[in-house]
Amino acid sequence: MKTAIKLELEEAKLMIEAAKEKSAEINVFETIAIVDDGGSVIALERMNGARITGPEIAIAKAYTAAGHKRSTHLFNKEPNGPALPGNEAFGIQHMLNGKFAVFVGGFPIVVNGEVVGGIGISGGNGEQDTAVGTAALKALQSYLEKDGYEVVTEADIKK
Repeated sequence: MKTAIKLELEEAKLMIEAAKEKSAEINVFETIAIVDDGGSVIALERMNGARITGPEIAIAKAYTAAGHKRSTHLFNKEPNGPALPGNEAFGIQHMLNGKFAVFVGGFPIVVNGEVVGGIGISGGNGEQDTAVGTAALKALQSYLEKDGYEVVTEADIKK
């Protein structure tokens, strides 16, 4: 048997608030989705003014990041991104009918070396979505460090 760390609503809300603060700081309207380790939505928030397509895109990014245990932009990162033409996962984004994202804005949530969920950010450009996502991960790290947990906070996450 294995003891598992579970991401809960309290942590998801904390991450969303940090993401919204960063979004306001850089003047972008984002949608933020947090999913658990099974890809189910724990929390979702679309900021006022954010695109109506944001929720579906943010959920797909979070789902992909949690399910494949890697930041979504790594699928297309040169030269060995698995979703690039000629590589082993080329076309993978077509497999799950709108649930799989292979572009920037999805990050696995890794606590003590285990993927406990994913965060998806949609609404800005790649740099903005990355800044917002990593701000949320850093907020989770600050929140959990008092209890001895470690959270991966950089953008290029591959577990």
